Amino acid sequence: MLIAAVQMDVKIGDVAGNSKRMADFIRHNASGGVRLSVFPECAATGYCFDSLEEGRQYGETLEGGSVETLTAACRAGNTYAVYGTLEKTETDLYNAAVLVGPQGLIATYRKVHLPWLGIDKFTTYGDRAFDLHEVDGVRLGMNICYDSGFPESSRCLALLGADLVVLPTNWPPGAECLAEHAIRTRAMENGIYYLAVNRVGEERGTTFIGRSSICAPNGDVMAMASAGHEEILIAEIDPERARRKRIVRSPGKHVIDRVADRRPDMYGPIVAPSTLRTPRQDGG
Repeated sequence: MLIAAVQMDVKIGDVAGNSKRMADFIRHNASGGVRLSVFPECAATGYCFDSLEEGRQYGETLEGGSVETLTAACRAGNTYAVYGTLEKTETDLYNAAVLVGPQGLIATYRKVHLPWLGIDKFTTYGDRAFDLHEVDGVRLGMNICYDSGFPESSRCLALLGADLVVLPTNWPPGAECLAEHAIRTRAMENGIYYLAVNRVGEERGTTFIGRSSICAPNGDVMAMASAGHEEILIAEIDPERARRKRIVRSPGKHVIDRVADRRPDMYGPIVAPSTLRTPRQDGG
């Protein structure tokens, strides 16, 4: 299966224009055999909104709007896409990743971990359990940006049987280590393919650092983008490789299995409630 990470610039508040550009990328990728195109966090809406009210102005109900535009492109190319937007309900605004295909809207994921940055200062915490969705026989899980700094996020998806985790992101300066090292680690520690796609450009004084990547189940970098230019990364993945968790490096001498070798009985502190206040609680 060919997958693509589309590292692109985004114009804040221009949902129609951003959606059209993504649709163009989808058609271009599909013409080359790509079955799944993945776009950055909030690629439909932009990210650096100054208030909840402004964010809601450009949020979407996922009926029409970007979903309709990208579905049409997926239907034309018989392909799939994951992209970021702001999902608006009657009472809340979520930072969401959306999976669409020829049949329309397939699934959404709402960002679980929220930093003190951009619209995430005002959005509601994701309220849905981690879940998988099958695309062309590949078991797909979604995370968003800050989630990648919490290994529990991708581990939950790996334990559910994920072959591939995709991460739409908006990494600003300060996230270089995460981009260059943590994504490889998330792939290696779970034995999965991991695609992280960042944006480039500048938005209201925040510059985004690019460095999108696609990593293999052993942590090798299959493709990596530059820091400042729009690029399309393409890689071929084999889900069977991600499902072979038992790795025999030397028969009878060195065998590892990072799923079977887990010790959940020792991990109590991971799920113990925190007693610390978050930057969101403290207003930054």
